[in-house]
Amino acid sequence: MTAFAMTIDGQPITPSETFDVINPATGGLAGKCPAGSAEDVNAAVAAAKAAFDEWSQQSDETRRQACRDMARVLGENAEELARLLTTEQGKPLGGLGSRFELGGCQAWAANTAELELPVEVVKDDNEGRIEIHRKPLGVVASITPWNWPLMIAIWHIAPAIRAGNTVVIKPSPYTPLSTLRMVEILNTVLPAGVLNAVTGPDSIGPVLTSHPDVAKVTFTGSTETGKKVMANAAGTLKRLTLELGGNDAGIVLPDTDPKQVAEGIFWGAFINSGQTCACMKRLYVHDSIYDEVCTALVDFASRIPMGDGMDENNVLGPVQNAMQFEKVRELVEDAKANGARVLLGGEAPQGDGYFYPITLLADVTDGMRIVDEEQFGPVLPIIRYTDVEDALTRANSSSMGLGGSVWSKNIDDAAALALRLESGSAWVNSHGGLHPNAPFGGVKQSGIGTEFGVDGLKEFTAIQTLHR
Repeated sequence: MTAFAMTIDGQPITPSETFDVINPATGGLAGKCPAGSAEDVNAAVAAAKAAFDEWSQQSDETRRQACRDMARVLGENAEELARLLTTEQGKPLGGLGSRFELGGCQAWAANTAELELPVEVVKDDNEGRIEIHRKPLGVVASITPWNWPLMIAIWHIAPAIRAGNTVVIKPSPYTPLSTLRMVEILNTVLPAGVLNAVTGPDSIGPVLTSHPDVAKVTFTGSTETGKKVMANAAGTLKRLTLELGGNDAGIVLPDTDPKQVAEGIFWGAFINSGQTCACMKRLYVHDSIYDEVCTALVDFASRIPMGDGMDENNVLGPVQNAMQFEKVRELVEDAKANGARVLLGGEAPQGDGYFYPITLLADVTDGMRIVDEEQFGPVLPIIRYTDVEDALTRANSSSMGLGGSVWSKNIDDAAALALRLESGSAWVNSHGGLHPNAPFGGVKQSGIGTEFGVDGLKEFTAIQTLHR
């Protein structure tokens, strides 16, 4: 079995203690991960702090080239990383799975390389000149989740390094192996100490997020954990970017052709087996086409194969871990007990792995847990409405506000309604698509700060105003 190591100051570190990482498709062992300690976190932060002095002074072109080099080596090692990712995360190799994720890693690193933060001149006259300079912050702590572990890591790492910061990353203990290997690969093109990785139980996370030598924390994960990260960072007033949970709503307007939108709605809800913060988690459908939309979704979804991601024929994989599997099962059972009608799925099969079938639920109402809570799995509740304004009110009733979508033949009307959604991102006739140059972030309890593009890059800098 492959031996995995943490990376601190460019060197492999292998603590004597390890923990098991489970393959969610089989229930077997994906690998053994180093169990780092608070001392390892301190060493990684010290290495990053020491490297920051020199890295922050490097030219803009040097940092730009570093991101280009990261994109290149990610491409050169994409198949190895994709297979490791599938083994520990469960998503299929093909389709919108692990190879797709590695493609996203390359695209974001390459795009970040070309971003620029020029000096802004706000005044230049006979009274003087005022310039706005953007400077790196210092050590950035990156805490990443288990659903898109590599792509989200690059979302954190690339802009931090491009802006002149150094990084210590701690991946989820459910999916640490691919991140460890990726950091090892990236260290072949980065100076020692610029990018460090520590792994271990959740208990070492607060050591990192409260560390006095960490200038910024960027975290992607659940809202409840995000609140804890924020509390840990408060003692030293660290900068924060928090991309947290979502309970995204889609609204299907009465002029929509159910057969034309079924595929788009399906992938908006079920990409990565529904384990995506910006997946559609609630679908509001006008009463006049409700039954037709349900039929069209069942027809499309019933043809999607689910199974072990190493089988190239499978399109969706398992729920990633036992805890999440039980939450999905519990929410579906609660919905069934409260009158939901199962159109497809609804019962976990016997056998190995954390497979929960594609599940479509009709006759669901607001107030059911499956609507009010983020299920984060392969389940879509379909909710009937008769008045568009009422549907909008219900869509906006969530404490979360990551994304939302409107579906209609009339693009202008749909866009006007989408702009009234209380969400950081809104889509028309699609859901969840992201672009490296399009700012991404949540409102309400879906997060703080912005990722991607120039706006996301600015989050890794401090403003210094120069009067001369």
